[in-house]
Amino acid sequence: MRLAFAGTPEFAAQALASLLDAGHEVALVLTQPDRPAGRGMRLQASAVKQLCVQRGLSVAQPRGLRLDGRYADDARAAQTALQDANIDAMVVAAYGLILPAWALDLPRLGCFNIHASLLPRWRGAAPIHRAIEAGDTQTGVTIMQMDAGLDTGDMLLVERLPILDTDTTSSLHDRLACLGAALMVRTLAELPALNAQAQPQAGVCYAAKIERKQAAIDWTLSARQISQGVRAFNPFPVATTSYQAEVLKVWSAHELEAEVAHKHAAQAPGMVLSVSPEAVLVATGEGVLAVTELQRAGAKRMPLADFLRGCAIEANRSMR
Repeated sequence: MRLAFAGTPEFAAQALASLLDAGHEVALVLTQPDRPAGRGMRLQASAVKQLCVQRGLSVAQPRGLRLDGRYADDARAAQTALQDANIDAMVVAAYGLILPAWALDLPRLGCFNIHASLLPRWRGAAPIHRAIEAGDTQTGVTIMQMDAGLDTGDMLLVERLPILDTDTTSSLHDRLACLGAALMVRTLAELPALNAQAQPQAGVCYAAKIERKQAAIDWTLSARQISQGVRAFNPFPVATTSYQAEVLKVWSAHELEAEVAHKHAAQAPGMVLSVSPEAVLVATGEGVLAVTELQRAGAKRMPLADFLRGCAIEANRSMR
């Protein structure tokens, strides 16, 4: 099938690679413009663009797609490029720009989105983060026929995946990326026999974009809620707390079992209960959190035992 593809991060790059390996012809790829990244803030191409360069694919990087918007010139150039590509369908995965009506209507078979949730739960920008943060026990991938709404289109294929107690956004992302790539290849192979189904009206919720300020730990929450947040914000933006006026990154933590937590005297949320090379135990609004990996600003990640040799955390001091 002759395709266009729109996507930006590694999640999308895996899907694009699978489509190419399955024999589809990708006539044009849309991806976000190069962005400053790293300590030197040098321009860096997206994962999708890097793959396009390796595979010799034609790439467009419009700053916007609205024909009446701020970047109307970019939008018109992208529109012309897509029209000239003469595509059967467009596949979209974590692109970062909303497709306007002209783009949705252009391909003969329409536009298909790889969405990393069980729609209608977690429509929006950060479905993987929000599923872990909320304590969901399962997620999955939905292949959706796109319409003008935000992740509201009819569903073509859905496959479920368990969320493990040890999953972070990083680990779950990788599993969902593999699943999404395979499911998209299967979708195109089974068209037009697939029957699209409308999304249920019940259970709609939105996965709002992740902001750095949300990563600050609120110790009045329960240990379970905090541990879910720590896993959700790994690897970005990484949960943070303060100790002796210094901001620390919290990479790993888990809730203590109730019978173990009960052995510790009740303390104010955020109070350090005990310190060992294995874990820093901290009181929360409900239960005890075992923090197992910390990082100082500007320093490297390291095992907790090594961290404690350079940063002395003491019991009966507050993490708030």
